[in-house]
Amino acid sequence: MKEKVLSCEGLPCPQPVLKCKKAIEEESPVKLKIIVDNEAAKENVCRFLKMQQYKVQDIFQQDNKWEIVALNTKKETSDNIEEHNKTPKDFKDKQQKILVFIAKDRIGQGDDTLGAKLMANFIATLGEMENLWRIILVNSGVRLSIEGSDVLSDLQKLESEGVSILVCGTCLDFFNLLDKKAVGQTTNMLDVVTSMQLADKVISL
Repeated sequence: MKEKVLSCEGLPCPQPVLKCKKAIEEESPVKLKIIVDNEAAKENVCRFLKMQQYKVQDIFQQDNKWEIVALNTKKETSDNIEEHNKTPKDFKDKQQKILVFIAKDRIGQGDDTLGAKLMANFIATLGEMENLWRIILVNSGVRLSIEGSDVLSDLQKLESEGVSILVCGTCLDFFNLLDKKAVGQTTNMLDVVTSMQLADKVISL
């Protein structure tokens, strides 16, 4: 069995994912073992492996390290490979993908209470946007995705309707919020850059 071991301890996002990507593209190993040393990297690597048609068999944890063992399922279908880029079921125009990039938990400057209220109103109204494809939350914007967030139910509703929500794992880790995320998928900068390339329009806040 062709096996590849990747030691990714101490590597910042998205380096563990990029190392996996390079190994798969260059060697296409049947079995992959990836060692990471933080929760965000573990989630990002597992998600990436799934998109690349690798099945995560086991995850071993010892102290502050995780060993991820994955097998190549060799089921190369375009539907599965592009699952992370799927669009809402009721898209009126399949060619249009609107990405909303949110880098803070409030809108504007001046008064924080007002800014938080404006952000809540914005999120609550996003469902009216045609061709909304994906929402990316980074920096303090990840606070919108956690338990107790004023907009959590609105984001969960959007996700249930098919809108993809990606939440920066490095940011969650920085704010010690990894275990409090209640909506969306933990993501990395490679996903962010790829999403911007795929989107027809990017709205940044």
